[in-house]
Amino acid sequence: MHSSPLTALCPAVAETRTPVPYPYPGSPHPNTQQYPQPYLRSKGRSSRGLAMSFTLPGDVRSALIGRTAIAAALKAHALAPYIWPTTLAATELIAVTARMSPGKELYVSLRHRDDALRLLVWDQHPHHPEPDVATLCESRRRRALWLLAAVVDDWGGEWGACEAGLPQRGTKAWVLLPR
Repeated sequence: MHSSPLTALCPAVAETRTPVPYPYPGSPHPNTQQYPQPYLRSKGRSSRGLAMSFTLPGDVRSALIGRTAIAAALKAHALAPYIWPTTLAATELIAVTARMSPGKELYVSLRHRDDALRLLVWDQHPHHPEPDVATLCESRRRRALWLLAAVVDDWGGEWGACEAGLPQRGTKAWVLLPR
């Protein structure tokens, strides 16, 4: 079986070819400075804190979009110390979840409450009824998130992944970073 960096991580997902991340093979990575940055303005200090959510296409290229939007929101809400670990966590979670369920939408949620930041990425990856396949799938997801685990541990946070509760289907992966 041919394996490329863009194939699905889950052993149960049929091998599908995903588009090349850039228009032409061998083309340089795009300059992120050429893309417009989102403009988010805080309406002052809200007692509720930062709360944002958005949906992204299930494509590894969505990681740049999520990272940019999250960085802008954190900056707008005067949470600059969180920018580096949160954008790294978002990039890792979005890229891995996009590979777990290629072509299916991802839901991203970011909340700041009680001096902690919570990032959630929900994908539509189905639960596997066969225990061996489920175990292999979960271990591949965790191995793919090794960098996320190291950063979250270094910041004294927590992270995990679990099956989404009803009525939703799929997997929720989350990160909690304390102040």
